Amino acid sequence: MQKPILDNYGRPTTKLRITLTHKCNYKCIYCHMEGEETKEEVEMTPEEIERLVSIAVQLGISKIKLTGGEPLLREDLSEIIRRISKIKGIEDIAITTNGSLLKKLAAELAEAGLMRLNVNLPTIDPNTYRRITCVDRRPEEIIEGILKCKNAGISPIKVNMVILKGINDNEISKMMKFTRENGLILQLIELEKVGIDEKIYRKYYFKLDEIERELEKKAVKIIIRRDMQNRRRFRLADGTEVEIVRPYENGSFCQACTRIRLTADGKLKPCLMRNDNLVDILTPLRLGAEDTELKKIFIEAIKRREPYWKLKDTFSKCSI
Repeated sequence: MQKPILDNYGRPTTKLRITLTHKCNYKCIYCHMEGEETKEEVEMTPEEIERLVSIAVQLGISKIKLTGGEPLLREDLSEIIRRISKIKGIEDIAITTNGSLLKKLAAELAEAGLMRLNVNLPTIDPNTYRRITCVDRRPEEIIEGILKCKNAGISPIKVNMVILKGINDNEISKMMKFTRENGLILQLIELEKVGIDEKIYRKYYFKLDEIERELEKKAVKIIIRRDMQNRRRFRLADGTEVEIVRPYENGSFCQACTRIRLTADGKLKPCLMRNDNLVDILTPLRLGAEDTELKKIFIEAIKRREPYWKLKDTFSKCSI
């Protein structure tokens, strides 16, 4: 298998995160739209996505995550997954979703080749759920969809809980109990200062330091996810598994980054935090570019990857 291409800081690029659509049926107060600013209606076709993933695999990328917007709104989602799953060299296909359509699509997604699942579920309290998502849905519907996916063989399934001060920061124990009882992994996520109003960030940001210290005391095992930006997963004696996900304001987030993004309108996005160094790959593809040319465009985008963190000047090129 092709070794991953290194950026100018010696970091391998092994993961491609693809925004399938900007459309969403929720209006979550913390949504950052994958750091994308444009909301053009242009969307890549399954054939185009398949071809670009094939190019990525030739450069050592082996893990694909499909995001949005809400990716389950794409009626051709199963076809996209099926096409990607048949590409030799793909080791992992995952989706990040709000879970609203999982109940209907679970079996279909599993059959198509979906391997892993991240579901945004910030609370299991109906009133709090409505407050955060700004839609009139019950979290029980999402839970039913999650369990259908689990029964269909999709594993692991992670529950993403963005912690919001004064809204759901008092529900962490309840969510740990829920995920433990259902064999799920809980991800506690600090609010990111990406794509949201500064006032919202200041009002709802909740630092996870104290929670992490408590987990560290109780853990029977701590797993360092070096392939996931040095993320720490805590395994407790009762079987609970919790990961702490911090935003970019720390060296590990940038130092251990192995991702590159592909926007819904077909631009390679080297960094979540930036929109000033995008590389258009869809236009050349639609104009008939050969694979060799598309590969060069991919490599150019990878070489544009650099640490965004405020102390990025402390990173030595090719020293990591």
